[in-house]
Amino acid sequence: MSTTTKRVPRFNGKRNRLARPELLAPAGNLEKLKFAVHYGADAVYIGGQQYGLRSNADNFSFEEMREGVEFAKKYGAKVFVATNIYAHNEDLEGIEQYLKNLQEAGIAAIIAADPIIIETAQRVAPNMEVHLSTQQSVLNWKTVQFWKEEGLPRVVLARETSFEEIQEIKNHVDIEIEAFIHGAMCSSFSGRCVLSNHFTDRDSNRGGCCQSCRWKYDLFLEGAPVNEEGEDPFTMGSKDLCMIEHIPDLIEVGIDSFKIEGRMKSIHYVASVVNAYRQAIDAYFDDPEHYELKQEWLDEINKAANRPLNTGFFLDVPGTEDHIYTAEEKPAPYDFAAVVHDYDESTQFATIEQRSHFTVGQEIEFVGPGGRFFKQTVSELTDLEGNKLDVARHPLQKLRIRTLKPVQPMDIMRKKIK
Repeated sequence: MSTTTKRVPRFNGKRNRLARPELLAPAGNLEKLKFAVHYGADAVYIGGQQYGLRSNADNFSFEEMREGVEFAKKYGAKVFVATNIYAHNEDLEGIEQYLKNLQEAGIAAIIAADPIIIETAQRVAPNMEVHLSTQQSVLNWKTVQFWKEEGLPRVVLARETSFEEIQEIKNHVDIEIEAFIHGAMCSSFSGRCVLSNHFTDRDSNRGGCCQSCRWKYDLFLEGAPVNEEGEDPFTMGSKDLCMIEHIPDLIEVGIDSFKIEGRMKSIHYVASVVNAYRQAIDAYFDDPEHYELKQEWLDEINKAANRPLNTGFFLDVPGTEDHIYTAEEKPAPYDFAAVVHDYDESTQFATIEQRSHFTVGQEIEFVGPGGRFFKQTVSELTDLEGNKLDVARHPLQKLRIRTLKPVQPMDIMRKKIK
């Protein structure tokens, strides 16, 4: 920490162990924020238009942040902002005003890695918590203790941390621990890859990662190609993390915040994954002794996942089987087809906003928070004027569809990809 400014009072906070784990979801834009909260997130993390590591996400203006905070408050949820770049000299101008604006917008916490951003936030926005970003790659209890003494109420652990290491951290340090429990993993040491910098001059630690580990490569040995004609090109991306089968372990080891990766992911992905974990967490706390993993939660996850899944570093160090060396596998078998805006009980017609192409006669699914779910075939479809349609062709068009069961606003309609 800087020695040129007066050290601020340390956080003397409201808690150091949450009553039950917080489910923390990604939100790449305002619409995704609303779906994440509606489907059960206790908190969401977003990016502003500066100082974050997802420069290609839509990101939030201060006006959108205020709207997101007001929406989240209705559900008792919080909004965090990622300010987790490693700052260069030119990044520092304006940081004080930016952090003050975040506090004024009602942001509950920032997620930061650079010590100067941490110290500045503590000094100019004292009502806003500072959580240590996973970009700091914290793996041991003494480092956690250091950051606690620097006034941080929460540390986001490195993705490479195991259950045993988390247990030791919780045994030594009374502080909130946040850990990623679902989503993409870095094939390098998380937050330390510079392939993007080398190949594209896009700085991974300033929000520009081009995900070069997911690219397709030709392999050569002494100038001769290794791949045979027609063979898949080489890649080196990691499989995705998924801990839905280990909810009791995550809770009992003492993780305070379950973090889902994916600010660049779709509404369908965010809603589906949050929905599954919300149900699993609630089921455990409703009856811990008789908790059972339900197949419908696994199904929900699998309908959203884009890559094969594993347990990351929680149980063991990933090996060769935990990486993807051939062409990326097929995408999720379901696609986001529409979102429900309204439902008329008298006619059994729902007003929907189309998101992708579907036809009369096609099988669809409706999904809502808390496990509401049913399948049906599209039997009747009209525009808002009542004209019958055979196919929904135009994204964002408002349509009316007869449903077999009542649906609610913000329910998702999806279709199976043929």
